[in-house]
Amino acid sequence: MPADLADIAATLIRPRPPLTPGEIRTILMSLMVTMFLAALDQTIVATALPTIGGQFRDVSNLSWVITAYLLASTAVAPVFGTLSDIYGRRAMIITALSLFIAGSVLCALAPNMPVLIVGRGLQGLGGGGIMPIVQTLISDLVSPRERGQYQAYFSGVWMAAGIGGPILGGVFAEHLHWSMIFWINVPLGLASLALLLPKMSKIPVFHRRRKIDWLGGVLLMASAVIVMLVLTWGGNRYSWLSPEIVAMVGAAVALAFAFVWQARRAQEPFLPLPILGGRVVPYAMAAGGCAMGAILGLTVHLPLYYQVVYHLSASEAGLALIPLAAISTGGSAVAGRALARAKHYKRVAIAGTSCAAVVGCALAFTVLPLWGLLLLLSILAFGLGTTFPVSVVSLQNSVARSQVGTVTGAMNFFRALMASFTVAAFTAILLMALGADSSLVGEHRGPVNSIPAADMIAAFRYVFGAAAALLACAAVCMILMEEKPLAGPVTPVEMAE
Repeated sequence: MPADLADIAATLIRPRPPLTPGEIRTILMSLMVTMFLAALDQTIVATALPTIGGQFRDVSNLSWVITAYLLASTAVAPVFGTLSDIYGRRAMIITALSLFIAGSVLCALAPNMPVLIVGRGLQGLGGGGIMPIVQTLISDLVSPRERGQYQAYFSGVWMAAGIGGPILGGVFAEHLHWSMIFWINVPLGLASLALLLPKMSKIPVFHRRRKIDWLGGVLLMASAVIVMLVLTWGGNRYSWLSPEIVAMVGAAVALAFAFVWQARRAQEPFLPLPILGGRVVPYAMAAGGCAMGAILGLTVHLPLYYQVVYHLSASEAGLALIPLAAISTGGSAVAGRALARAKHYKRVAIAGTSCAAVVGCALAFTVLPLWGLLLLLSILAFGLGTTFPVSVVSLQNSVARSQVGTVTGAMNFFRALMASFTVAAFTAILLMALGADSSLVGEHRGPVNSIPAADMIAAFRYVFGAAAALLACAAVCMILMEEKPLAGPVTPVEMAE
């Protein structure tokens, strides 16, 4: 018996065999499909909105089709990140994908606008969980030094979703039926689960069971939802100084203070505040948030600039956004190689964000032909793209393995808030500079021909200047961030340094 017990004990503590390169590729492919689903649903719906509004004869509530997804996905990002550290990645990725698929089916079968909005909220709950869990799973698969190379692949997924989403949405709505933009998620989601689940048992396990601080999680989500509503409604449905917006801001601040109070007193806080401190996490979060805000703020508002100044059609303006989305992937790839090979890996992100900030300043003070503008935007996007892999890998490398999911969820949460804030701020800047009505710059734009090109050029100087300021902040944060050694295999190039 003692020998048998010894054999059992040895089996239980024996480390899992390492994943083969083929198994890692299979898991990464399934993760890329999973992330593509969440990224696609942020862009594919927009071009189908007029068709949906026409069928349901309800245009006034169309914005909620976008807002419901955005609110839900932002609020639950830190929740899924923390729960993946408690219950494991497998349980949470199944939950997130199941919610996403169920929401897609509900949207596709929706008989009216309220049901569609509920379905989009359910989709958002799943989509908001997918993003941090996928990024955490990558950290479980490969070492921090190798991880940057894979981050570039996932940046490519975002690029493909950003470019293909509006095109697919328009094709489905015009030639098939708008419900196809939701039905397409079902086979893709099931395929992702079929690829991923058989390999999940081989992925190293780092989660730790502990008591859940549900009150802290609820306070954090409630505060986030109100902040997102303020950023969505401010300057559109209500003026920024209206009693409604002021009351909502006060409620968000009160809930945030309540969350901090609960986090300090709880034995096992939902989001431990100490992991947000130090010389890595806050700077990495701020750098990534500033870069994300700059690229999304420009992506949302540049089509208006293209149409007014260069007289492009709506579809041509959409195509002119491709350099901004596509070239940033190249910057991510270069930064990923630096993470794998260079000892001083953050230098590439410092150089990239500094260059992007200089280009932003140049855009603010020069008027260029369209080809010149696209060239400078490509340089800006390339430099900006270097921020994302360096910030994500540095942040994950700085915490214990049992807290990677928590800190990754917090990072996604902060980035989403920063992106929403930047879009709202850029809109406010344009409105003040143009002295225009919000319908010209908002989601349902009025006739752009009513804006003189010279006025739009003058107004966009402030927008480009604001983007440059954000990128300069990202560069400063990268400079201040501690450059901790990355775990993982050392390459001959690094040894030579």
